[in-house]
Amino acid sequence: MIKPYIEFRKQSDFSGILTDTFGFIRNEFKPLMKMIINIAGPAILVYLLSLAVYNYVAGDIFDIGVFRGTSLNSGSLVLSLLAFFVYFISAIATYILLGGTVLFYIKSYNENKGVTNYNEIKRNTYRFLGSFFGLGILKGITLTFAIMLCVLPVLYAMVPMAIVFSLFVFESRNSVIDAYSKSFNLVNVDFWTAWGSYIVLFIIYYIIIVVFALPSSIYAMISTGIFTGEVDPANIESFSRDPFLIALSVIQAFIQVFLNIILVVGGAVIYFHLHEKTNFTGTYERIGEIGKIEE
Repeated sequence: MIKPYIEFRKQSDFSGILTDTFGFIRNEFKPLMKMIINIAGPAILVYLLSLAVYNYVAGDIFDIGVFRGTSLNSGSLVLSLLAFFVYFISAIATYILLGGTVLFYIKSYNENKGVTNYNEIKRNTYRFLGSFFGLGILKGITLTFAIMLCVLPVLYAMVPMAIVFSLFVFESRNSVIDAYSKSFNLVNVDFWTAWGSYIVLFIIYYIIIVVFALPSSIYAMISTGIFTGEVDPANIESFSRDPFLIALSVIQAFIQVFLNIILVVGGAVIYFHLHEKTNFTGTYERIGEIGKIEE
């Protein structure tokens, strides 16, 4: 069965952006997942293992006793800080590698009309790892600053930050600073379509995360006696080291990593809509191809 080709380089309306985002993920799910596992798999594995270790060790930082009070376990504190450091670095590497893999997959998909080149995707993802890290820092600072200002600034800033990585990947002449500055200008071409589409994608992403977080939340409340109203300090001390709870949190983190594909692909579709509305690159290319066929 031949998979339908999703044309990214075109103008889209609100429904078209959503349709193309989920249509691409559905059609390319298996090869895209295989590509992500091959390229970002080691970072994802370290991320999940360090999360499990951190959850287990962090639960032993405080020694809680009914009569002796609470004391600090310095040995566990050192291990927790080390585990958190590995967790934090591997989390950054995971999301950068996943985002880079997905975007360079889309770039290869576009350039070869639905066919992707694994070696090219892997080479480009690792080649621009430092640039992606720099863009990630700029994105984090921008969103943090916008959140500190108020709700409205972050609702605006989240749109250019959604396409900034796409600008860097699909316009290869851009530097990190160029991509960052151009993202604010590009979203103004059709801000409300871009904003509405991304908000809906983010809500879908968030709802799915909440659904998968429910089992661990319910289990934690049962384990600590919150449901019955009989909270035991001993239970609070030990429940975070519960293997079942740790397994649930790791599964939740694993799912959340791959759900991020929705936002990355959605950001790429929005970028191409805005770029096409400004430059008509894809339209001219398709017109040129029609001329070649007629010859």
